[in-house]
Amino acid sequence: MHELSLCQSAVEIIQQQAEQHGVKRVTGVWLEIGALSCVEESAVRFSFDIVCQHTVAQGCELHIEYRPAQAWCWDCSRAVEITQHDARCPQCDGANLRVDTGDSLRVKSIEVE
Repeated sequence: MHELSLCQSAVEIIQQQAEQHGVKRVTGVWLEIGALSCVEESAVRFSFDIVCQHTVAQGCELHIEYRPAQAWCWDCSRAVEITQHDARCPQCDGANLRVDTGDSLRVKSIEVE
């Protein structure tokens, strides 16, 4: 379950930012998940709740946004969005894609008190 380690990393970032800015309590966190990250939302929510215990983010509201992956199609020479690993180009149906982004999980924003 790599969701747990991803959430641990996210909470470390949240803790660092909270300390840096003198924040006592985080009330909301927005995570951006790439379409190709292979994470399960329910596992992220469960793991996030666990790793937030005894931190400034304990009890905060978790918001999850999904982002399509960005790829370059070598067949039609266009930047395209895809949502799965074995996708074909949505413009020309070509199979020669270079995936550039879409496999990450990042802390997009934090709401504090």
